[in-house]
Amino acid sequence: MKKTEKTNKKRSKQDEEEEEEEDQAAGGRGGELGELLFNLNNKSLEEDEDLSDSEESVYSGLEDSGSDPDEEEEEGEDGGSDDDDEDEEDEQDQNEKVLIPLADKKLDKITCRTKGKFCSLDCKCFRPLMNLIADWLVETHLFSSPDWLLWYFSVDEYDHDTSDEEDIRNTVGNIPMEWYKDFPHVGYDLDGKKIFKPIRNKDELDDFLDKMENPDYWKTVHDKKTASDIVLSEEQIELVNRLQKGQFGDVNFNEYEPTVEFFSNDVMIHPVTNRPADKRSFIPSLIEKEKVSKLVHAIKMGWIKPRRVQDDSRGRFYDLWANEDSSILAKHKMHLPAPKIPLPGHEESYNPPPEFMFTDEEKALWEQQDPSDRKLPFIPKKYPSLRQVPAFSRFIHERFERCLDLYLCPRQRKMRVNVNPEDLIPKLPKPKDLQPFPTTQALVYRGHSGLVRSISVSPSGQWLVSGSDDGSVRLWEVCSSRCLKTVQVGGAVKSVAWNPNPSLCLVAVTVDSAVLILSPALADKQVISASERLLSAQQEEGPSEGPQPVVWSEMEGEELNQGIRLKIQHPKPVHQVTWHSKGDYLASVMPDHSSHMQVFIHQLSRRRSQNPFRRNKGLVQAVSFHPIRPYFFVATQRSVRIYNLVKQEMTKKLQANSKWISSIAVHSGGDHVICGSYDCRLSWFDLDLSTKPYKMLRHHKKAVRSVAYHRGYPLFASASDDGSVIVCHGTVYNDLLQNPLIVPVKVLRGHVITHDLGVLDVTFHPTQPWVFSSGADATIRLFT
Repeated sequence: MKKTEKTNKKRSKQDEEEEEEEDQAAGGRGGELGELLFNLNNKSLEEDEDLSDSEESVYSGLEDSGSDPDEEEEEGEDGGSDDDDEDEEDEQDQNEKVLIPLADKKLDKITCRTKGKFCSLDCKCFRPLMNLIADWLVETHLFSSPDWLLWYFSVDEYDHDTSDEEDIRNTVGNIPMEWYKDFPHVGYDLDGKKIFKPIRNKDELDDFLDKMENPDYWKTVHDKKTASDIVLSEEQIELVNRLQKGQFGDVNFNEYEPTVEFFSNDVMIHPVTNRPADKRSFIPSLIEKEKVSKLVHAIKMGWIKPRRVQDDSRGRFYDLWANEDSSILAKHKMHLPAPKIPLPGHEESYNPPPEFMFTDEEKALWEQQDPSDRKLPFIPKKYPSLRQVPAFSRFIHERFERCLDLYLCPRQRKMRVNVNPEDLIPKLPKPKDLQPFPTTQALVYRGHSGLVRSISVSPSGQWLVSGSDDGSVRLWEVCSSRCLKTVQVGGAVKSVAWNPNPSLCLVAVTVDSAVLILSPALADKQVISASERLLSAQQEEGPSEGPQPVVWSEMEGEELNQGIRLKIQHPKPVHQVTWHSKGDYLASVMPDHSSHMQVFIHQLSRRRSQNPFRRNKGLVQAVSFHPIRPYFFVATQRSVRIYNLVKQEMTKKLQANSKWISSIAVHSGGDHVICGSYDCRLSWFDLDLSTKPYKMLRHHKKAVRSVAYHRGYPLFASASDDGSVIVCHGTVYNDLLQNPLIVPVKVLRGHVITHDLGVLDVTFHPTQPWVFSSGADATIRLFT
């Protein structure tokens, strides 16, 4: 019985399939499919409303077939039949039509429209529907494959998202991230969850290892808001490079496009914008209408009165005697009331009391005083009655003065700038904070009988040499002020210079037109022997082109016994001599307008001389070698020229802004120069800053004769004809952006002005903060 019922069902199923094929041939399958989809959707909605939370209320495939569970159990016991196997094979063939394209998409779950919940692909509730729709789509040629079912059966894309990119955004806003330094998190994400810091922060070793091993280290940026490292893409790196070069971020942006003039003086047919006019532009405003109606009502009621035009025909008058305390002007902050004449007193009465009457002495004194110094502008007089009082003779004059006071008096306060005079003085450090520097006179070196024009200290700081107009050169011991040796040179000594090289012991002396090289022998045997070897070098014989202007000669006889070893004869009187820091070269100066031979550079080891300049622009006053670089400073009357001896060219010209330069000194660092002038000025130049003086000092009242820098301490000194030596603190910083600190710290006095000449030369001790000065009073003084 059961078998016959099943065969009847199978035959009815085949008949239905044949009818469906006929309907497809007739083109009616689309209507049935639409009705089927519509019925299924409505059914799913109705069933969703009737379903309960229990699993028993859920429809299954068995309940849809209309059979009982008991009958199925009996069929299972019978072991089934061949028809059941055929049915299962037919269903499997139909499932493969849909399962194959869906399996390519690698989807596990799709939405079941009949049940309203997620089912697996093995669910039997919607396979017939899938097969029917797939066959209809392929046969009607709407789609080549039934992949469009993915559109109908909505897929939860977030369950199958394989992307591991996390959108972590910090929602704390634009606040300083230092506020979170004491918390374990750095902010909150979009879901309100905390964004925690990494458990272990990178130290310098981790950063170094990452730098060595990670190829993307150079394009990794640390995000403080999310505490994570972000690797920049190639497009982002290219954008950063363009922005760093000052270019636009967009590669296709053309910054040189022609300008389009939107507005011109030509009347255009079309407007700039084609936006229609607003409604409020042609409809009256209701708010304005209400305001106007209120104003009209106020005018009708007399609350608002129209302004009346004042008639100027009558003229305007000003009450001179009106009280201004209650006026509008009196309330102004800067208003000044008009001056008031004091009320008349007893002395102005026609019958004043006797104590207000002048005596003869007071009357005589009143007549002798200046009108501005008198207490009363009149003499009190006494009349017996008011009838006998005459008219006031100064009535018109006083009223005129009163009118002038009223309309010419300044009626407004002027804002005066209250400046404290102490604020105008630059804030300089105290001299106590700038120690050490020389403050007191320690020793006086006496022995010369004429002007001591030049002094120089040995590199060791133990010996001192001086040259005077009395024709002698004296060697002194610094600590004891004892004269060790006196050398008579037979003429006024203009300049002396001790060789700055500590391995040599030589002194250069200028006498008239000659430069003498002395060997004082005040050193150990090695230094003396090195000096002798340098002096015993033979002169190089070069190609002679006529008579040489400078002649080298060795001294003999008594001059040799005194220590004079070489004589360099010049064509004209020599005023200055200076050594190079290495001790082999020395330069001499012969000021002369009519000749180009004003400067000579001599090499002691080869005994040769050369004139480095073909012609000199101006009268040369002093020269100096650069302590480090191959530069040569030449000071003329108004400027200082700096020459490069290697390139043989002028590199810089310093404008001293003074009338006549007297001396020059170069800082031990080589970047700063000071110049003294006869017009009482001292100019400080910063060679890296400008060719004009950085600082101009006018501390002296008379001509500045000499200037000097200290080799080790930040000190420089200037000597003047006013008999004083001014010591200044000059700190030079390594930072080019910081200007030198120049502070005068001490004025040293002690020299006596003789024949209007004061201090002629000044120099520092090479190692101690001591200063030596020589003056016109034939003395040398040491200040410590």
